[in-house]
Amino acid sequence: MTALATDLDGLTRFGRALVDPIRARLLLALREAPAHPADLADLLGISRTRLSNHLACLRDCGLVVAVPVGRRVRYELADPRIGVALDQLRAAVVAVATESTCPDAATKGCC
Repeated sequence: MTALATDLDGLTRFGRALVDPIRARLLLALREAPAHPADLADLLGISRTRLSNHLACLRDCGLVVAVPVGRRVRYELADPRIGVALDQLRAAVVAVATESTCPDAATKGCC
């Protein structure tokens, strides 16, 4: 596999994670601090089952890791650069956003 294909695969995984609002919120929460699943479920206001499915997706994408802590598991970003990337992406999106970023969104279904 070429370096470009590997890079595109990584970007695609990151994009798939961010496309879901719950996974995006999970990544942003874990950017702040590692957390246990029960705490994350409470923070996001979702069931533990639903949270577990989203965490599994993020683990499979290689974006978060489960760290055993005694008899419990704590989740954290797989690499601190993921948090930096989230911050930079959010700053870039805010910097280019306007009140009507996509005037055709309703008809084109783009944003």
